[in-house]
Amino acid sequence: MTITRADFLRLLPAAVNHVPFVVAGEDIFHAEIGRSWRMNLSPLPELRIGAIRLARHRLTLEFEDYEQAEIIAFCERFELYFRRGGG
Repeated sequence: MTITRADFLRLLPAAVNHVPFVVAGEDIFHAEIGRSWRMNLSPLPELRIGAIRLARHRLTLEFEDYEQAEIIAFCERFELYFRRGGG
């Protein structure tokens, strides 16, 4: 993702439908009775295009005990909140 950590964390609550989560370093956790999800937001080298410099991060998602349809719905909502212009 080409996004700053601050912008990612600013947009995250709406992207995850305002469920409570904990940020611990590069890891972000949500747990409820019987299931959980985890994100890891790791910094990557800056993307440089001429004079333009963009912060980049690698994001991984892990789900425990979610149905496939729930994971798909989560990812669709998440992607919608982080979609940028340009197609």
